[in-house]
Amino acid sequence: MRRRQLLDTALRIVRTEGADRLTLGHLAASAGVSKPVAYDHFGTRSGLLIELYRWIDTERVNAFRDAMATGNRSFAETADMLASAYIDCAADMTDEFHAVGAALAGSEEKAAVFQELLDYSVQMFVSVLTPFGALSSEELERRCIGLVGAGEALSAAVVRGKLDRTEAAGVFASLIKGSLDERPHDTGNAKGPGFSI
Repeated sequence: MRRRQLLDTALRIVRTEGADRLTLGHLAASAGVSKPVAYDHFGTRSGLLIELYRWIDTERVNAFRDAMATGNRSFAETADMLASAYIDCAADMTDEFHAVGAALAGSEEKAAVFQELLDYSVQMFVSVLTPFGALSSEELERRCIGLVGAGEALSAAVVRGKLDRTEAAGVFASLIKGSLDERPHDTGNAKGPGFSI
């Protein structure tokens, strides 16, 4: 309970004052606890930022998974919602998640946690898409790994101005819809521009 209170307070500091102002001392004072309490929970400022980074992302993914679990949607509607939500979230460079991520830039811990969060996103995709296909759980997970990678690349293209959000979400939705296609593909005699077999 105390940890959640501290993370809530840390998030409020980032929102109102910026990530640069988030220190263990400032967190303790803002939360009305002693400095040793903040240090016992997080150890270092980097430890606090890592926990906040993980918590923000986990809360967003859980909220999205819960929203997707309600209602009766077709696969196409689900794919469109999943694509739009992922692109909007990953390409939003103004929110607290990216502010905290920027404060962690270059740290080894950030790279490890970012991979953990990607893995968590893969599991969210698996849980959302499982009802819509007959793929084995292993094959669905492999495809979801590819989808999350595609979502990250498309989001990066939005951030760089190469695509707008609507275009990126449309491409991503098409990829999601194609991901559960179980039809065998004929790859033995593919011919196209620049290919000779």
